[in-house]
Amino acid sequence: MLKDQDRIFTNLYGMHDRSLKGAMARGHWDGTREILEKGRDWIVQQVKDSGLRGRGGAGFPTGLKWSFMPKESDGRPAYLVINADESEPATCKDREIMRHDPHTLIEGALIAGFAMGAHTAYIYIRGEFIREREVLQNAINEAYEAGLIGKNACKSGWDFDLFLHHGAGAYICGEETALLESLEGKKGMPRMKPPFPAAAGLYGCPTTVNNVESIAVVPTILRRGADWFASFGRPNNSGTKLMALTGHVNNPCVFEESMSMSVREIIETHGGGVRGGWDNLKAIIPGGASCPILRKDQLDDATMDFDGMREKQSSFGTGCMIVMDQSTDVIAAVWRLSKFFKHESCGQCTPCREGTGWMMRVMERLVTGDAEIEEIDMLYDVSKQVEGHTICALGDAAAWPIQGLIRNFRDEIEDRIKARKTGRVTAVAAE
Repeated sequence: MLKDQDRIFTNLYGMHDRSLKGAMARGHWDGTREILEKGRDWIVQQVKDSGLRGRGGAGFPTGLKWSFMPKESDGRPAYLVINADESEPATCKDREIMRHDPHTLIEGALIAGFAMGAHTAYIYIRGEFIREREVLQNAINEAYEAGLIGKNACKSGWDFDLFLHHGAGAYICGEETALLESLEGKKGMPRMKPPFPAAAGLYGCPTTVNNVESIAVVPTILRRGADWFASFGRPNNSGTKLMALTGHVNNPCVFEESMSMSVREIIETHGGGVRGGWDNLKAIIPGGASCPILRKDQLDDATMDFDGMREKQSSFGTGCMIVMDQSTDVIAAVWRLSKFFKHESCGQCTPCREGTGWMMRVMERLVTGDAEIEEIDMLYDVSKQVEGHTICALGDAAAWPIQGLIRNFRDEIEDRIKARKTGRVTAVAAE
């Protein structure tokens, strides 16, 4: 269990004052100028040493990503873009930062922007986050008025501007290059890579796109030291992390916890246990809708971090877990996810445009059992033709839940098809 004094987000539940005055009372904006005076290289090295990995799902080392930005400007400005789109189903951690602790993000943006030579940062916030946007804009205004950002930010000699941009509610705009296209006023469609954003991103200039939480934890890491942050979790999975529990737990919640705790401990400590007890657990989706589903017997020794979930052929993702008890129709649950990904595909790549609809329609028939046993393998093969054959990871995200279902719940799919054929409709989900 994480001790209270080790929590980075001290106002996660909005119990305290979220204004600049309240944030400063909790230790934010403390010695920011001194941090900036230590220089770009020191900041980037500290972030590398802390072991911080991207908190948006992919888990790429944050310090390494920052170091890709050009050291010397070739005349083009550099940009920091903060991905506050958070459209992954079941993920609701970043909104709590923006709603209740917005100054962690603004201070982090200043430090990260300085470390990458960016005088301008954009926060791209999800279309549905209306109240979060209002809170964040008020916090940005407060920071400007106090001289913490803007001209000569924190009296450091560094000019820094921060803009808030509202999306229109498209899931695809959470992908970094689609986000940049949208920010430029174009359709949110992913770009081919290379060039990577660090070489040619926003307006063709060097750009780094980071998740909200990845940026918001940086000031505390620099104040308390890289070794402090690295002391939590296993090597390569270090730090504290905002996680969430939704679904069939007694206490759905968002919380900050050390990495590398066991899945069972997280569910029982923070979620108050599975509804009906641990033995009533059927499956979990570990970190947002695109992570493959796992069976209960895989969870008894599962560790909740990047490596632990990869060992189980799933993914840690955003760390926001969906818990399903024995009453869940897992086939219908995965069908619903495939419907979501079909709806959110931008349609640019043929495998994704055609494949997501095809997979959803087969899933629809698997829910009712109106299919042939051979179609299970056919569906798996098609998911493999979508995965890895698209510009962005939406094709992968649509394929993985289906692959996880077939890997781990094939017997249930087959039982349903057989039940339909023999007329034992009781085994079939309600249509």
